[in-house]
Amino acid sequence: MSKDWFMALPSSLDGLTEGELYSKYGAPEPEAVVRSDGEPLGPGVPSQAVPPVWLGDSPEIIGLSEASLLLSDFGVAFRPAAEVRFQSYTPLEIRPPEARFEPENALSFASDIWSAGCTIWAMLAHRSLFDVLLATDDDVAAQWVDVLGPLPAEWWEKWEARSKYFDNANQPVEGRWAWSFDQKFEEWVQGLRRKKGMTTVEDREKAVFLAMLRRMLAFRPEDRPSAKEVLETEWMREWALPEYERTAR
Repeated sequence: MSKDWFMALPSSLDGLTEGELYSKYGAPEPEAVVRSDGEPLGPGVPSQAVPPVWLGDSPEIIGLSEASLLLSDFGVAFRPAAEVRFQSYTPLEIRPPEARFEPENALSFASDIWSAGCTIWAMLAHRSLFDVLLATDDDVAAQWVDVLGPLPAEWWEKWEARSKYFDNANQPVEGRWAWSFDQKFEEWVQGLRRKKGMTTVEDREKAVFLAMLRRMLAFRPEDRPSAKEVLETEWMREWALPEYERTAR
C-alpha cells in the first residue's frame, strides 16, 4: 500500500476571512503558462497558474506536540479478509517478499506487517531500509539477504539471479559490499543522531527495537506477528507508546 504524509493546517486559519488570509500570507500571484518551445498553448490549457502559498514553518522546527500528521493516498488499499489480491502495488522499498517469490498466494494482513516494519525503520532512520534507487527486484532481494539472512530454501532455489550477488558459499560475490542490520543501524540511525547533536539510542532500546523488526520482517508471512502482537512488543510498550502519549497531550 502506498501512502503520503501531510501535516494538517492549524485550526486558527478557519476563522480568517479571505482578506485576513491574504493580509497574513499574501494574495495569490498568478503566473503566465508558457510552452518551453515558445509555441501557442493548446486547447484547454489555462493561460495562468497560481503557485502554492507558504502557510507555516519549516518542519524541522515544529515539535511533535505541535504537529498533526495525516495519512492519505489509500487508492490501492484493501482488506484481505474481504477481497483477494495477488499483485502488490506497494512501493518496492516496502513490498513484502512473498509478492516476489510466492505470486500464486494471495496477499494477507501479514504482508502489511512487513510494510509497516519497513516504514517504522524509515521513520527512525530517515531513509529506507532497502535502497531502491535505480534498483531492480533482484537488487532488493539481495539486500533482503544481506540484512535479514538466508531466504527460505525454495525461494533461494527459484531465484535465478542469485549468482550475480552471492557465490557458491552463499557469501556476497567479490566486490559487492553487503550491509548488515547492525551496520545500517549504526550508520543511519546512530550516525545521523551524532551528526545532529542528538543522543544516540541506548543498547537496550536498540536490542528490543531490532528484535521487533526482525519479527516483523520474517520472510514467511506466517512467521510475522499480528498488529496486536507488534503493539505488545517491549519496544512499543516501553518506548514508542509512552512517547506517543506524551506528545499527544
